[in-house]
Amino acid sequence: MSHTTREKIKLINRVRRLRGQIEAIERALAEEQGCAEVLQLIAGVRGAVNGLMAEVVEDHIRLHVADAALAPRDRDEGAAELIDIVRAYLK
Repeated sequence: MSHTTREKIKLINRVRRLRGQIEAIERALAEEQGCAEVLQLIAGVRGAVNGLMAEVVEDHIRLHVADAALAPRDRDEGAAELIDIVRAYLK
């Protein structure tokens, strides 16, 4: 994961915004809002999750794959982890 407090706070804030978006979907469903409104909220959550995923993937690549200071074995392990996660995410 990111190794700075600034990055950690940024990611936590993203998750908190996501939580708010999920709660908005729940409220919309409870209030029986129209399908278009609910779908729009869901699309927003999907975009937010994709943005979070991109941020964490970027951090992983920088810290566990592309860092020239890492031993080749560690870089290979980081790449294998990333491949597994991307495959699971794209299913």
